[in-house]
Amino acid sequence: QVHLNESGGGLVQVGGSLRLSCTASGRALRDYYIAWFRGRGLGREFVAAMGTSREAARYGSSVKGRFTLSGDTVFLQMNNLTAEDTATYYCAAGQTQSTAWDLFDAWGRGTEVTVSS
Repeated sequence: QVHLNESGGGLVQVGGSLRLSCTASGRALRDYYIAWFRGRGLGREFVAAMGTSREAARYGSSVKGRFTLSGDTVFLQMNNLTAEDTATYYCAAGQTQSTAWDLFDAWGRGTEVTVSS
C-alpha cells in the first residue's frame, strides 16, 4: 500500500504562488492515478488529476488556468491565488481515473493553504 505525504502549504497573499508536493512511500507513486483535492468531508473539491502516463492533466473549473500539475514529481503549482483557494489540500492515489474523491484508495494528511487579502 502506498503512503502519501503532502508538503508546501503555507500563508500567501492574494495573487501569490505556492507549490505543493506529494511524496510516497511503500509503493511507487507512478503506479497510481494521482489527484489533488481540497476541503473536507462531502464537500471535498476536485482540484487536479493525472493518469499513470503522467501526460495530460485534468483540472477543476475553479483552478483551471491557474494551477498546473506536473508529472513524475507530482508538484501542484498554484499561481494567482485568491482567498477562495484557502483550504486544506490533499494528495490522493487510486487505480481508477476519476474526479470523485471516494474512488481514491490512499490519502495524505493534507497541507494547509491560507491566502490572505
